[in-house]
Amino acid sequence: MTVVATIEQLEAIYGFPNDASTVKVADRVTPAYRALMDISPFAALATGGPEGLDCSPRGDLPGFVRVHDDKTLMMPDRRGNNRCDSLRNIVRDPRVALLFLIPGSGSTLRVNGRGYVSAEPQLLQSFKMDGKAPRTVIVMTVEEIYFQCARAIVRSDLWNPDKRVDPMTLPTPGQILAEISDNTVGGEKYDREWPERARQTMW
Repeated sequence: MTVVATIEQLEAIYGFPNDASTVKVADRVTPAYRALMDISPFAALATGGPEGLDCSPRGDLPGFVRVHDDKTLMMPDRRGNNRCDSLRNIVRDPRVALLFLIPGSGSTLRVNGRGYVSAEPQLLQSFKMDGKAPRTVIVMTVEEIYFQCARAIVRSDLWNPDKRVDPMTLPTPGQILAEISDNTVGGEKYDREWPERARQTMW
């Protein structure tokens, strides 16, 4: 196996980025980048901590990541499984990254910066949905932001409705839990009750 272990080796293979790859990088939220962010209902949140790296899906109504100003983003931490992997990382290592997806668009948006977890009551109330406020908000200072070209979306044919996978062909969460736990957790009852449980705890 030939291992590429230095920057020089990488540059010998790939060369150097063109102007379009570098000029697109901004250190603040520009009007065009805000337009992409405001329409996105989904982002992947990347964090790191002593235990390693984590990448967590975040989805909400379009514009769920609030642009407080051109250097500051705010994202509510909605209800989930209470593992708090991302939050545990951020309170120990502030480096964070976001990757926004826009349904139907080939463009994605990447944001890198530093964040902290806020439990300020007025801020939480400002993110209230369905009468429920998040327990915390992730506040992120933007260090760099740029769009990613459409090649990955085009290659994957991600938004093609004809390529959607039939959920009935996949293992269910209940089946996965039962398999891993020797049937002590999960199973058919878990799958049967999940839609109503999710409906009641969406926000």
